[in-house]
Amino acid sequence: MEIDLPDVLAEVGEAFARYETALVTNDVAVLGELFRNDPRTLRYGGGENLYGYNEIQNFRSGRSPVGLMRKTARTVITSYGRDTAVASTLFYRDNAPGKVGRQMQTWIRFPDEGWRIVAAHVSVIDEPPASP
Repeated sequence: MEIDLPDVLAEVGEAFARYETALVTNDVAVLGELFRNDPRTLRYGGGENLYGYNEIQNFRSGRSPVGLMRKTARTVITSYGRDTAVASTLFYRDNAPGKVGRQMQTWIRFPDEGWRIVAAHVSVIDEPPASP
């Protein structure tokens, strides 16, 4: 298996950037497009466990657009072959000082849909102290 093929990393990087823009601008249509429309698609959030595309969309549609801006750090995208990738990032919000968010997404390329998120996990913890 080939890991981290440059063209695959570029494609997933573009999809990830598109997701990030849609997230902070509350573009529910694009967020819906990037998650696979399937009852097996999962999203574990900071305060919710969403099973299936419909639950994810209902959450997105009802979410307040206030306070979504964030800064990401230490983003790592790893591809496995031509059709599977994992994107991981840390994120920080000005409205949550002392906290660090962690996000992981599993991306699959489908022949008729392109790159789609099939599983996502988001959590927020107290920011660890800086290393000496």
